[in-house]
Amino acid sequence: MAFVKKHVAQDVQEFPSFESLEEAIIYYKDNDLFEHKKYAIEEMVFFEGGADYLVKILSDVTTEKAIDMEVASVLESIDPEEAPIEAVMELLKLHNAYVRNLGISILRNYGEAIKYYIVKFLIGDDRDLRIFAINVLGDVNFPESRDMLIELLEGESDINVAMTAVDYMAEIGEEEDVDLLLSLKEHFNNDPYVEFGVNNAIQMIRG
Repeated sequence: MAFVKKHVAQDVQEFPSFESLEEAIIYYKDNDLFEHKKYAIEEMVFFEGGADYLVKILSDVTTEKAIDMEVASVLESIDPEEAPIEAVMELLKLHNAYVRNLGISILRNYGEAIKYYIVKFLIGDDRDLRIFAINVLGDVNFPESRDMLIELLEGESDINVAMTAVDYMAEIGEEEDVDLLLSLKEHFNNDPYVEFGVNNAIQMIRG
């Protein structure tokens, strides 16, 4: 394992030049200093399977937030065509809200490349994943976002999923969507939560 020099605040530090992902992982695990872990994280993406390992670091509840942020920053910079999108989407299943939000932030940077995975979650049976998919969809805002939300609302039976979609329809919906939104009131038996959300969305659409 060769060593390379890196300048950090006037001091010259030596960091190893890794020959494999395994070497980078061992270095990451064996060092406690943030700068050393940061270096290992930055180098992992140059090896096959490195990005997937970074997602594993994020999914570990014992990982420090500073490390999580560094990992997220590195993952955000990956070419979307090479990014471990499905693995990052799995982060949305975690109970840790901080990591879920990092996952959404990462996915937002992948743009169009995540569309297939968003659809996969939107049509899935897990209501929490449908909600997370809607949140990502709203943040990324594809040209097809409105059509995707309309299709979901036409068949959605979960009130929380539907109202999450309604919130985003308030931002991107059009006058022709008002009838669909009004139909949700009857569909959910004039629930006050639905009444308020739908009325607010319609008001915003109409300006």
